[in-house]
Amino acid sequence: MDVSQYLEIFIDETREHLQSLNEQILVLEREPENVDTINEIFRAAHSLKGMAGTMGYKRMQRLTHDMENVFSEIRNGKMKASAKLVDVLFKGLDALEQYLDVIVNSGDEGTEDNEDIIKSLNDILNEGLGASAAPTAPATPTAAAAVAAPATEAVADSGVKPIKLAEHEQSAVAKALSENMNAFAMTVYIQETCILKAARAFLVFKALEDLGTVIHSEPSVQDIEDERFDFDFSVVLLTDKDAETAKKKVENVSEVKMACIEAIRAESLSPAATTEQKVAEEASGTVQKEATAQAAAAQPQKSATTSKPVVNRSVRVDIDKLDDLMNLVSELIIAKNGLVSINSADVTGLRESGFNEQIEYLERITTNLHQSVMKTRMVPIENVVSRFPRMIRDISKKLDKKMELYMSGEETELDRTVIDEIGDPLMHMLRNAADHGLESNEERIKAGKPEVGSIFLNAYQDGNNVVIEVRDDGKGVDVEKIKKKAIEKGAITAEQAATMTEKEAIDLLFRPSFSTAEQISDLSGRGVGLDVVKSKIEALGGDVEAKTVLGSGTTFIVRLPLTLAIIQALMVELGQEKYAIPLGSIQTIEDVLPSDIKYVQTKEVIHLRGNVIPLIRLRNVLDIEPDDFAPESLTVVIVAKGDRLAGLVVDNLIGQQEIVIKSIGKYINNNKMIGGATILGDGEVALILDANAIV
Repeated sequence: MDVSQYLEIFIDETREHLQSLNEQILVLEREPENVDTINEIFRAAHSLKGMAGTMGYKRMQRLTHDMENVFSEIRNGKMKASAKLVDVLFKGLDALEQYLDVIVNSGDEGTEDNEDIIKSLNDILNEGLGASAAPTAPATPTAAAAVAAPATEAVADSGVKPIKLAEHEQSAVAKALSENMNAFAMTVYIQETCILKAARAFLVFKALEDLGTVIHSEPSVQDIEDERFDFDFSVVLLTDKDAETAKKKVENVSEVKMACIEAIRAESLSPAATTEQKVAEEASGTVQKEATAQAAAAQPQKSATTSKPVVNRSVRVDIDKLDDLMNLVSELIIAKNGLVSINSADVTGLRESGFNEQIEYLERITTNLHQSVMKTRMVPIENVVSRFPRMIRDISKKLDKKMELYMSGEETELDRTVIDEIGDPLMHMLRNAADHGLESNEERIKAGKPEVGSIFLNAYQDGNNVVIEVRDDGKGVDVEKIKKKAIEKGAITAEQAATMTEKEAIDLLFRPSFSTAEQISDLSGRGVGLDVVKSKIEALGGDVEAKTVLGSGTTFIVRLPLTLAIIQALMVELGQEKYAIPLGSIQTIEDVLPSDIKYVQTKEVIHLRGNVIPLIRLRNVLDIEPDDFAPESLTVVIVAKGDRLAGLVVDNLIGQQEIVIKSIGKYINNNKMIGGATILGDGEVALILDANAIV
C-alpha cells in the first residue's frame, strides 16, 4: 500500500501529538501523581506509535513503543514518574522531532536509532519494576497442531489454539510439505491495552506475507478487519523459513504480547489430502485465490519516500466559517445573475438605476466575502507559543537559573502566513530574556527580588494589528553600556552618544551583530539575533521596539498586521504616478502651508499638536520628475512607526480603497520602500509604499 498520500496528515497529526506530549510532560514534572496527565501521555504516545507503524517508520515506532511501555507501567501503578524519567522523555521527544524534520525534508525517517535513549528508558523501566521480565511463550514447536479438531477445544500447552482446516486447505498444506516447505499453525496474542486491534492484525498479516502465504485464519479475514475478535487470532502459514524466524517477525509488531507456533505434520492431515495429488493441485489454485484475497486485506506497506520536502500548507477551518463562505458565494451568483438580467433590459433608465443598485450589492458582498475568507485563514497564536514553556524549562536547567514563563492571549488570531514566520523572532526574544535579561538566582536575592525570575508573553488585538509583548523582570538594559559599546565598535561617535535619547540608544540593539554580552553563549547575548528579529518582523509589515527600566526589566513590543492579503489603503498621486499607502500606518492627513515648515539640522519639519514631525518629500525619495508648479499648501500624510511619526508629502489624494496585495516577485530588484503592488480598477498597476521602511 502506497502511504505517501497520507504523509501530510501524518506530519500534521504527529506535530499535534508531540506538542501535546511536551505540554503534558511539563505538567507531569510538577505533578508526578496526576492520573489524567499520565493517561493523556499514554494515549498520545500510543497514537504516535500506531501512526509511525502504519507509515512504516520503524525507528520512530520503536522509540514511541518504549516510551509507551514506561507509561503503561506508571498507569498501572507499578512505578512512579521520576525527575530522571522526565529528562529522558524530553530527550525522546527531541529525537522524535528530529525524525519528523527528516521525514518532512526527505519522506524517510533517516538512520538514527537513538539507542542511548531507548536504553535509558528500559533501564528506568527495569529499575521501576525491580527488573521483572515479561513472560514469554515457548519458542520451539512441540507437537502437531490439532488441525482437524473442533474450534471449541482448549488451548494446547504450546499456546496454539486448535484450527480446523477445510479439505482443500489440507491439500495445500500436503503439497507444500511434499515440496520441502514448512507449514505452521500460529496463534497471535495482542496486548489487552491495545486500542486498534484490527490495525495490529493488519501489520501481523503484512509481516507474514513477507515470509510466505497465509492460507487460513480464525476468525476470518473479514471478521479480523471489522475487529470482531478478542485479543488473539490464529493463522496457518506456508513458508520456506523456520519457526523461530516467523515467531520473531510477528513479535516485532508493536502491541503483540506473544506469538505461539507449531509445525503441522503430514500425519495429522486427512488421508484424502495426502493421497490425491489432483485434489492438491486443485486446492493449490483455490489457495492461491484465497491467499490473494488475504494479501489484499494485508498488503505490505512501503515506507513513504519522496525526494522533495513535504511542506505543510493546511489550515483547519471551523465548519461554520465554511458555511458563511458558501452563503456569500451563493449571494455572489445572485448578484451576477442580477447584472446579466439588467444588461438585457430594454429601458435605458431602468437599466442604469438597476445597475447602480446591483453594483452596491456586489460591493457589499465582496467586502463580506473578503472578511469571511480572512477568517478562514486566521489561526490562533497558540499554534506558535505553545512550544515555548518547554524551551524555557530547558534553558532554566541549562543555565541553572530559576524562571517561569507566563502566557496570556494565546487565543488571539493571526493570518496563517504571519503565524508561519513569527515563531523564530519570538523564540529569539524569549531566549534573550532568559539568558541575558534575567539575573542569576544569587543576584536576584541580593537585589531583593523573588529568586524565580518571570518572563511574560502577552498577545492582544489592537485595531488592525496584533500586538505581542515579551517582558522580563530582570536587570533591564544599561543604556550607558550600550552607548559605550557602540562607540567602541565605531557605530556612533561620542558626540552622537551625548545627544542620544534613551530610545535611540535602545534601538542600537537592533543593529546587525550588536551585543552587550561580555561573553558569547550558545544561547544568546541581548542583541544577538535582534537584527534578524527586526528584519523578519518588518518583512511581515510589522515593527518592533524595546522599552527598559534599569533594575526592573525589559519589554519588547511587536506589532503585526492581521492579514497580508487584502488591505484598506489610501490612494495618492505623485506626478503622473499612483501609489497606495496602507491605512493601518496612517495617523492623520494635514494641509500644511509652506510658511509652517521649519528646519532642524537642515531637515524639514513641521510642528503639529505638540509634536515635531520630520517631512519626507516622496517625489525626491521615489525619483519623480520635479514639478514647476508651486502649490499654495502641501498635502501631508502623517504616518506612524511605533511611536515615531513622519509626514509624507504627496501631490493629490485619490481616496480610500480596498486593495489586493500582489508580490512584485523577482522582476524588480525591490527596494524595501515598496511593499508590493496592486492592480487598480482600470487595469493600471500602483505600487504599495511601506511606511515603516520610509520612516
